[in-house]
Amino acid sequence: MHSRLYRLIETHQRIDRALRDEQRRRGADPMRLTQLKKMKLRVKDLIHRFTMRRAHA
Repeated sequence: MHSRLYRLIETHQRIDRALRDEQRRRGADPMRLTQLKKMKLRVKDLIHRFTMRRAHA
């Protein structure tokens, strides 16, 4: 696996864990949840772009 893709996947998993932890927390911060969701989506888009670029190369 390409090292950049591996790092992106690790980042996505780390954000996902943080998001789940925040959702479980009593009195979860809605702004933090929104921020984490946006970060997770941004990384997911990067993973998708990276894999599509590699598939077409």
